[in-house]
Amino acid sequence: MAMRVVRTIADLRALIRTIREQGHRIGFVPTMGFLHEGHGALIRQSAARCDATVVSIFVNPTQFGPGEDLANYPRDLERDQGLCLETGATVLFMPEVSEIYPTGFQTHVEPGRLAEPLCGRFRPGHFRGVATVVAKLLHMVQPDLAFFGQKDYQQAVVIRRMVRDLNLPVDVVVVPTVRDGDGLALSSRNAYLAPGDRERALALSQGLLAAKAAFDAGERRTQPLLDLARGPLGRVDQMQYLELVDAQTLEPLDGVVDRSAALCVAAFVGTTRLIDNVLLTPSVEAGPGPQNHPRP
Repeated sequence: MAMRVVRTIADLRALIRTIREQGHRIGFVPTMGFLHEGHGALIRQSAARCDATVVSIFVNPTQFGPGEDLANYPRDLERDQGLCLETGATVLFMPEVSEIYPTGFQTHVEPGRLAEPLCGRFRPGHFRGVATVVAKLLHMVQPDLAFFGQKDYQQAVVIRRMVRDLNLPVDVVVVPTVRDGDGLALSSRNAYLAPGDRERALALSQGLLAAKAAFDAGERRTQPLLDLARGPLGRVDQMQYLELVDAQTLEPLDGVVDRSAALCVAAFVGTTRLIDNVLLTPSVEAGPGPQNHPRP
């Protein structure tokens, strides 16, 4: 199936209708563009599990706060289209802001308590914008499966809860973080890093992976795990948070890790804000983090 590029909701829905009439299973990968191999992994997963894969590229203004990098968010649509084609996308949806938020738009999705800790403390309103645009896109595409990256862990948890609470007929699939060979989690914002800053940015993954190695070797006490993760973070310019939280509720863990947990960090390197995480799952449990779940 050749890749089609559409820019309006009407054209998207007409194309989705045709795909459905052919009996095809639809996967969906929402993105803000400036795609990298992390996005490629999501698209490949969708292409492997679905007959048709829809990728959206939309820099969502409602998830950016005052002073954040909306105007300067990196864009390269020609490269993005090439990566989508290479990794198996069949539909590329690239709407204008006015298409998603027409004049007079005033309805939003409030994500609740899961949006309050971690990034939510430092980016008020961010997850309200994320939940709103994802809900809108899911209604437009009506996919069977929707694919999200583990790197944006809190986002994945918020979206999973929203899908359950609103009875949206889609399975949420969370794909493990893709890292460069040196361990840095792939992110569109890595493009902002100067060479020296990029070297210092490795502090995030080095700390997290050291803690995960200790956990895998049997360490279950929260404080030693946090201390290991914090060790390299003296090289960043500003650490916003380093927290070990319950993988489902995002509530802080204290004492021992006796259930699935996420060790999450956000820090500034230079002027660039980066986030990362690792999942810590005791062997007695079935699996990490946000699980795929049956359609309601």
